[in-house]
Amino acid sequence: MKSPLRILHLEDDPYDATLVQAALEAEGIACAITRVQKREAFVAALEHGDIDLILSDYSLPTFDGLSAVGIARARRPDLPVILVSGTLGEELAIDSLKRGATDYVLKTRLSRLVPAVRRAMLEVGERAERQQAEQTVRSERNFLEVSLNSLPGIFFLFDQAGKFLRWNLNFEHVSGRTAAELAGLGPLDFFTGDEKDYIAKKVGEAFTSGSVNAEAYFTARDGTRTPYYFTGQKIEVEGRPCLIGTGIDVSERKKLEGQFIEAQKMEVIGHLASGVAHDFNNILAVIMGYSSLIAVDLLPDDPLRKHAEEILHAADRAVGLTRQLLVFSRRQTIQPIVLDLGEAVLGMDKMLRRLIDENIAMTIVPGTEHGRIKADAGYIGQVLMNLVVNARDAMPNGGRLAIATSNITLDENYARNHPGATPGEHVILSVSDTGTGMSDAVKAHIFEAFFTTKAAGKGTGLGLATCQTIVQQCSGHIAVESEPGKGTTFKVYFPQVEQALDVVAGASQTGPLPRGTETLLVVEDDSAVRHLARGILEAQGYAVLSASNGRDALHVAREHKGAPIRLVVTDVIMPLMGGKVMAEWLKVTYPDLKILFTSGYTDDAISKHGVLEPGVAFLSKPYTPATLAHKVRAMLDDESETISLLKQGVTAG
Repeated sequence: MKSPLRILHLEDDPYDATLVQAALEAEGIACAITRVQKREAFVAALEHGDIDLILSDYSLPTFDGLSAVGIARARRPDLPVILVSGTLGEELAIDSLKRGATDYVLKTRLSRLVPAVRRAMLEVGERAERQQAEQTVRSERNFLEVSLNSLPGIFFLFDQAGKFLRWNLNFEHVSGRTAAELAGLGPLDFFTGDEKDYIAKKVGEAFTSGSVNAEAYFTARDGTRTPYYFTGQKIEVEGRPCLIGTGIDVSERKKLEGQFIEAQKMEVIGHLASGVAHDFNNILAVIMGYSSLIAVDLLPDDPLRKHAEEILHAADRAVGLTRQLLVFSRRQTIQPIVLDLGEAVLGMDKMLRRLIDENIAMTIVPGTEHGRIKADAGYIGQVLMNLVVNARDAMPNGGRLAIATSNITLDENYARNHPGATPGEHVILSVSDTGTGMSDAVKAHIFEAFFTTKAAGKGTGLGLATCQTIVQQCSGHIAVESEPGKGTTFKVYFPQVEQALDVVAGASQTGPLPRGTETLLVVEDDSAVRHLARGILEAQGYAVLSASNGRDALHVAREHKGAPIRLVVTDVIMPLMGGKVMAEWLKVTYPDLKILFTSGYTDDAISKHGVLEPGVAFLSKPYTPATLAHKVRAMLDDESETISLLKQGVTAG
């Protein structure tokens, strides 16, 4: 009990007040008493609030004890009120207790006052402790509730009969169920098929062993299935065994695992493609080279010419497939040039028409003016071929295919709403078809490697993934618009550049191949490719020497007594001595010698030899006779123009 005890005493008789104080002090109760006589003073003292106990006379001239009890209960319900009166009968005493008085004591029996005070104050203390305990329980319960509802996953508690006893709000949100619905469901109601049996088995294990972990697809009311990782622990609740646990959405982890597996798969494919690319490209070079030579020597109406052209088409497809694998695994040699996209697309018209069926009407509409872009011309062709093949496959019963190019400006708002896009001037390539179209679910995956909606054996799942990779390497952006039954439009945005157009070797390769009489040296370790290249160049009038590796080439050059060697066509990677080292030795003796490097190896392999540096002439395998002839002539003519200009300068001087 507090000391001193702060008492508000409602008493009009000073003598009685003194007797009450004396009775309390006689029993060792130190007290500080505030005596009031009227209602106003009583209310004011209550509002002041510095009171532990109220003692009140029953009858006062202008006030009474029962009214005081009512006011005290209304304003300070926690304060004990003891009536101390000389006129209180049994009925009035009972009535006062009913109205909220804590106790009553007759003035003629003040010996009961101290026990009544001690009892009242003990009840106050017990009540305060009880209220504090209740507040603690409420705080703990609120903390637990907030904690459970703050969990990133779902929380559950159910008994051995499968009745849910507790769950968090996230459980309701994820399941799509109300609290009332969850109360009538069990843990197995959120799983289907074999997974329901699996979870039932795991729950049984938990009640036997004490804990369990499980991973399964949680099924919501709307049928959505989400992968969850569950943990459970057996506990006792009110004497009965229960299982308490959590479930975490592992969708993101599953996605990352899938991406990691795809990355490993692409790494393996990249290594495989890189390993076979050299030999395969050499083989394709021979197939394409001799097929081209055969086709050139045959009359247009000769049946054998068509056969040769079909071989060339098959070889082109093989080149495209190899390129796709190498592009996507980022091992393909990149040779970006400044080009006109509209002209590049028009130049592919004939080839694209060979890819589509006769029941598809294709139109190419280049814009009147085009900005220039910087990209690998072969890559641009690969993107366009992939999009055209996809459009063809989407129109099995025929339709319309429209290809267009134009300038466009992308603003900041577009860039913000389209990841990967950048604001500024662009050239757009659009490919539109009237085919089957795609759903949003399909569009969400079309750029993923190996994703395909085509029948088994009809697609590799690399086409659009390759397109996206190529476009990203060009700092561009690709977008798709499509609806089921309404066709599809792909839009490819390439940033414009200000540089002048590059001269593309072989850009115009129709008609007779360019000829010459200069002396050339072909260095190639693959005998079939070496014989092919030598035959192509000799057929155009050149005097051609040959060697199987760099060391042999140095010997051939030293022993050569005729007209000076003007240009060397050399493989990059060869036994004994590679093309780069050989070229450096030859340049010491012949500083004006032109070097054309060729290789069927991948970008990362030949870049180590330094032949992909700016200003170095390079021709990737497989190449056609026309490509080789035009490239050689262009390099020789560039040298001739330089010599001519120098002579003119000397003459003028």
